[in-house]
Amino acid sequence: MSRHIQVTFDARDPAKLSSFWRDVLGYVHPGPPGVTLAPGEDPLAAWEVFLEKRGVPPEARNQASAIEDPDGNGPRIFFQQVPEDKVAKNRVHLDVRNAPGLEGDERMAALEKECDRLVALGGKRVSRAEPAPPMSHGFIVMNDPEGNEFCLD
Repeated sequence: MSRHIQVTFDARDPAKLSSFWRDVLGYVHPGPPGVTLAPGEDPLAAWEVFLEKRGVPPEARNQASAIEDPDGNGPRIFFQQVPEDKVAKNRVHLDVRNAPGLEGDERMAALEKECDRLVALGGKRVSRAEPAPPMSHGFIVMNDPEGNEFCLD
């Protein structure tokens, strides 16, 4: 029997990091419990109102954030605030599949285009690994805004 998972990131700024990953993955921020969001309403703004009404002080309102797959297929991703910065290479990283079925120059061009988009969102390009068939089809290593490594694959 398979299990559902939630991926959890430690973060200095959960709202900012969750927004980056929302845009990378095409996920959405869920609204607060019991709150129905109007079309186009900002879920993060709704959370701010929700927490204010419950007496959560402003300095405690960015302790956590989450994103979810709008289709319900991928894992929920949770971001929890921690006081320390990331100081070493992460032991687990995400591979973002951006060029399924593509090979060679076409694949690498698709990865480069996505890399440019993610850099504009606050990501950082680290390196590029050229295709080396049959073991590797090529990928780009990146960092998110807090330095977590991931690959465009």
